[in-house]
Formats: sequence, structure tokens, C-alpha cells
Amino acid sequence: MTLYEYRCAQCDAVELNFAMGHAPQSADCPVCGLKVRRVFSSPRLSVAGSNAYKLVDSTARSAHEPEVVARLPQRKTAAQRYTHNPLHQKLPRP
Repeated sequence: MTLYEYRCAQCDAVELNFAMGHAPQSADCPVCGLKVRRVFSSPRLSVAGSNAYKLVDSTARSAHEPEVVARLPQRKTAAQRYTHNPLHQKLPRP
């Protein structure tokens, strides 16, 4: 769904969701019920990656739907050594 901007005489700017290319030129205002006209607005483009979008979505969602924790998270144990060579411990870890 694409977000389109409409202008209402009473409520100022109204944003409505429609399928891309199927937005009508006029619609009813969801707040006051008057007819609103579609206006041209700038596209909302972003250079953020998908991880940034996930963070923004989870932050917005947590404001209304906080996660419920049933128990405390388990502590991680120390990583198992795969080698006994002391020089290997100086290598960077991923």
C-alpha cells in the first residue's frame, strides 16, 4: 500500500493508504467526513537499509505492543576453545 497525501479544509493534511496507482482524486476525510482533494507531495525516499527499517518498525511497534518476557534470558557460557595454541588467541574474533 502506498501513502497518498490529501488536503482537508478543516483538518489540514490527511494521509490515506491506497494501492499504487489506484488512489482517487478525492476521498472522504477520516476525521471530519468532508471531501478531501489529493495534493502532489514529495516522495518519501530513504537511503536506510533493511536493518534500519526493522529497527524503526520494532521501536514503533514496541510503543503500542511491548514484548512480554516469560523468563530471564539464559546466560551464555564461555566459548569452547578449538585450539590450544596461544598464538591463535591473538587473532581477531568475528
